[in-house]
Amino acid sequence: MKTLYEIKSIYFIGIGGIGMSALARYFNNRGVKISGYDKTPSNLTDELQSEGINIHFEENVSLIPKDVELVVYTPAVSGEHSELVYFRKNNFEVIKRSDLLEQVTKNAFTIAVAGTHGKTTTTSMIAHLLKSSGYDCTAFLGGITVNYNTNFLSGKNNVIVVEADEYDRSFLKLHPDISIITSADADHLDIYGTGEEVVKSFIDFAHQLKNDGSLIVKHELPFRNSLHELKQFSYSTADYEADFTCTNEVLLNGTFQFDLIAGENTISEIHLGVAGMHNVENSVAAAAVGMLLKISPQKIREALETFKGVKRRFEYIIRSDDFVFIDDYAHHPQELKAFLTAVREIFPGKKITCVFQPHLYSRTRDFADEFAESLSIAHDIFLLPIYPAREEPIEGVNSEMICNRMEDSNVRVVQKEDLIRALDISKPEVLVTCGAGDIDMLLEPIRKYFSKTA
Repeated sequence: MKTLYEIKSIYFIGIGGIGMSALARYFNNRGVKISGYDKTPSNLTDELQSEGINIHFEENVSLIPKDVELVVYTPAVSGEHSELVYFRKNNFEVIKRSDLLEQVTKNAFTIAVAGTHGKTTTTSMIAHLLKSSGYDCTAFLGGITVNYNTNFLSGKNNVIVVEADEYDRSFLKLHPDISIITSADADHLDIYGTGEEVVKSFIDFAHQLKNDGSLIVKHELPFRNSLHELKQFSYSTADYEADFTCTNEVLLNGTFQFDLIAGENTISEIHLGVAGMHNVENSVAAAAVGMLLKISPQKIREALETFKGVKRRFEYIIRSDDFVFIDDYAHHPQELKAFLTAVREIFPGKKITCVFQPHLYSRTRDFADEFAESLSIAHDIFLLPIYPAREEPIEGVNSEMICNRMEDSNVRVVQKEDLIRALDISKPEVLVTCGAGDIDMLLEPIRKYFSKTA
């Protein structure tokens, strides 16, 4: 079998996914012939095509190249997918995305960020810190970073920053030099069954560290105390016993200024470039990585202040005196709670209208009560139908499940085609859209409509 770096052509099934596309870009960058399939065109597939990657959108064996040396697929693709079946039947080498990432990172100094939420922004912050400070890195990101307008960054050294995905236990293929765990809430119960199993998987991930590696873990995570044998550092925005923490938080023009404390060392008056107290927490974790790598306090401050965020993470679409429109990827109750709390902090006294598209039938079923509680932070709530992604419908599971648990709130379910008319009647002051499905396809129509009426 050829080694990874002898392979001249790779085919990706599900190439438009955020993780798959980053790997495709990595190998395309190295001169490997890349091609792939995805179900639907998107901005990301448009960009990949403009970079010289051949993509088709019809599940059709006659369209696939027959000379590929490696086939990579995402677990979101069904095992019955005709192209996947063809490649397996004809003895092509077929591996999962996580196996490819394992091979890419195996001989590199790897910094891996795990967590049921917070990992994309934290990974992007770390990558920006390493890039902007001159330390450098290659980075595989779970979102499009605004500073670089991409989910893949190429570096000249042997340092890789990667988002460690807990879905399908993919992150257990990684063996990092530095691991960060931001959160371990119950999620993906279609895979794990229980919240306890999710936590167990994160504990397993912590033990994937290389022998001399360092673990950076959120101070409040209870399983932290069971990891004493690892070289461990904790971070927090609320507990001064943590190794890395902050104080003197002040809200200035919609974002926080704070002092970062690490033992005897303090970096004073960092004015973070992105909004929300949850992002202050993410930035403390990113700064902890910088300090472990001996990056200067001044360069850490500059990186956190110049970080512009990740698209669809607290992204301002319209920001004027009389109307604000923000979009966020939040699709788990804890993410929604953090996001909507931050919006209320920044815009006290304003009416907040939230449009939420639930993602997955199983997640909606498992967390309907929690979604109802988090969404009630907003004043008006519009629920779109559930985005199914990889799932088949589950009988009795729909957006009304959340709606029915919010008796005291101004909430209703609307179809996508009726949304703008409903929003116009609602007269929002601060409008937020949230979800991990295809709600992003509505951003431009909403922006256009409210730009005209403003």
